[in-house]
Amino acid sequence: MSDLPFTLDQLRILKAIAAEGSFKRAADSLYVSQPAVSLQVQNLERQLDVPLFDRGGRRAQLTEAGHLLLSYGERILSLCEETCRAIEDLQNLQGGTLIVGASQTTGTYLLPRMIGLFRQKYNDVAVQLHVHSTRRTAWSVANGQIDLAIIGGEVPPELTDSLEITPYLEDELALIVPPSHAFAKLETIQKDDLYKLQFIALDSQSTIRKVIDQVLTRCGIDTRRLKIEMELNSIEAIKNAVQSGLGAAFVSISAIEKELQIGVLHRTRIEDVMVKRILSVLVNPNRYRSKAAEAFSREILPAFATTTWGKEILETSPALAANSLKATVGHSQGNTHVGGS
Repeated sequence: MSDLPFTLDQLRILKAIAAEGSFKRAADSLYVSQPAVSLQVQNLERQLDVPLFDRGGRRAQLTEAGHLLLSYGERILSLCEETCRAIEDLQNLQGGTLIVGASQTTGTYLLPRMIGLFRQKYNDVAVQLHVHSTRRTAWSVANGQIDLAIIGGEVPPELTDSLEITPYLEDELALIVPPSHAFAKLETIQKDDLYKLQFIALDSQSTIRKVIDQVLTRCGIDTRRLKIEMELNSIEAIKNAVQSGLGAAFVSISAIEKELQIGVLHRTRIEDVMVKRILSVLVNPNRYRSKAAEAFSREILPAFATTTWGKEILETSPALAANSLKATVGHSQGNTHVGGS
């Protein structure tokens, strides 16, 4: 080990600088002084006999050698974390960490319920939930940063051979309108009625938006004729906009259970049209599988593998909501990240 030209601490510092874009912010994120960070980088460059950063600009930019070292360094650090978690597993779920990933809708509405049930059974296991775009989540699973993930979009083609992708459950995307809308008085509407609506939607590049357009097109609906009144970047914002009478929207049925029950939103059915997508579970079969991840897959995933999103379990588990809040959630520390759908 003494012959290696770098240490794990130096790799952590390199990764932090690349992520934060400056030596000072990297030092703050690592709770060390900026001179200490600068000294470690200087020592690392001297040991490797190659510059790692271009120091001309305001932002710390990696050189080609810096990018190469960062690429290997991230893999080394990931394996170190995996090793520590494997050792923790010797305690047989009396501690340890479970890291779960999800795309936006599943991370907002499904995973907190699942984590709540898991915490009911394994209260000593720390749980982290990372919510990002499908692409970023898939890469995190591939890199070993996440134990398993539930996503609603397509996995990047370059990862399909390295990940185990298992279809999990169907997610229906329901058409919602305000209760005061004329369509709320009808049992069903016709396809052509969609052209009369003003829609509130996610960005055209979002996964859910693409799924909706694909399904509607297959059903003979010209999505180019749909009037998109506004685009918002969150499901909650879209629900509030519809509730305020600003338009209609397609939203996951899991996201509107409460609003439908209290009557502030109305679900409108379209004759001969049902918009659904398949949610999938991602794991990396070549990475170490912790006992916590095995327990989650064995006991929690089957309990929610219905089109009702585990509604029966929620209704019979009063402690579920309270337990879900005990999961490790900290926006400022990076445990929960909200990104694309």
